Amino acid sequence: MTKMLLLGAAFVTLALGAPAQAELKFKPGEDPRFNWANYEELKKVDLKGETLSIFGPWRGEDEGLIRTVLDYFSEATGAEIKYSSSENYEQQIVIDTQAGSPPNIAVLPQPGLIQDLASKGLLTPLGDDTANWIKDNYGAGQSWVDLGTFKDKDGKPGFFAFPYKADVKSLVWYSPDNFEEADYEVPKTQEELTELEKKIIADGGTPWCIGLGSGGATGWPATDWVEDIMLRTQTPETYDKWVKNEIPFNDPAVVNTIDIFGKIATDDKMVEGGAKAVAATDFRDSPKGLFSVPPKCYLHHQASFIPTFFPEGTEVGQDADFFYFPPYASKPDLGTPVLGAGTLAMITKDSKGARAFIEFLKMPLAHEIWMAQGGFVTPFKSVNKDAYASDALKKQGEILAEASTFRFDGSDLMPGKIGAGAFWTGMIDLVGGKSAQDVATDIQKSWDAIK
Repeated sequence: MTKMLLLGAAFVTLALGAPAQAELKFKPGEDPRFNWANYEELKKVDLKGETLSIFGPWRGEDEGLIRTVLDYFSEATGAEIKYSSSENYEQQIVIDTQAGSPPNIAVLPQPGLIQDLASKGLLTPLGDDTANWIKDNYGAGQSWVDLGTFKDKDGKPGFFAFPYKADVKSLVWYSPDNFEEADYEVPKTQEELTELEKKIIADGGTPWCIGLGSGGATGWPATDWVEDIMLRTQTPETYDKWVKNEIPFNDPAVVNTIDIFGKIATDDKMVEGGAKAVAATDFRDSPKGLFSVPPKCYLHHQASFIPTFFPEGTEVGQDADFFYFPPYASKPDLGTPVLGAGTLAMITKDSKGARAFIEFLKMPLAHEIWMAQGGFVTPFKSVNKDAYASDALKKQGEILAEASTFRFDGSDLMPGKIGAGAFWTGMIDLVGGKSAQDVATDIQKSWDAIK
């Protein structure tokens, strides 16, 4: 298997290596959406004769998009870039680094895996200057610094991972036409959201469509709910302790959070199809009730990817839209937290080109080229927001840039047997009628069993 993975990665690199003279997607200087001064600055970096190897998670359409960004770096600096990926990229990067043949730059979406690499001394620190740059230039900057900080082989924390490309999960989807017809307004606080739920029920409607079905991963959509609620009822520090199990899963703060979600998901008046439908409904089918006539529900909590599963022809911004899952007015100290995920770039083989590439990621241009083509949002406050490919992406970018706190998906940070196991099954038990206290205690027992 190891040999097959190595050969596979080599094949991808050879077959997909970028040409020396790439055709740039947008001609420098011509489109005012882009910061072309960055490109001129990049030309001052001479990397002629140097090969920069980059390994990342992007394949298929996303690979084509990252290549359009890399083309600008290559064309301006003269560096030859070899981008590679693998279907099993998590295993491949471990194999390559431990075998002593790492890429110059590795990009990964799993902080846990990055911590493993850092603790083995396989990453190059990016330095305090870069950490401070992130703090000053990203929305919720300190949160992103913390996300990119890991302990090295001596247990000393350092900034190793530069966040590039984010995903937003703190979204509630709705139909503007349905809201207009019913005379509903987008809530700005959790208290207003609660009043909206009551009004929808009083009008004979159903507030939420929720589906937790996902084959072997059934239950995961509920973890996003719990994480989002946790960030709106507890401090970011409490969230971090929960994710690390420094406070137990059955701590009152966590139980209360699970209970808030449970009271929504197990109330037949609150969810389309009633409580029994929540676990039985596939998450891909769950938003369809927004678009039926009359609507089967008015609200759907899900991440930015969900329009992929909307009925064919649905136009985001017209037929469907979203709002930020709001904070509690009664808890102003918690600010405007955002739950999400993202990819982080790190140096796994130091070189002049690798250092220059990290500096390139500090340029708005490195973000704007992908922004303009879709599927990309960033917390970088200095990008030209008019470069976003759609109003929906622009709004998500603004949510990130204006956030007071950003936290990575908690279940993805927990050990696999918890975040992708006991947590999922616990959520199914919850909607099946088990109390939040009992569910939390069961999950904690599972965590204790692997310590």
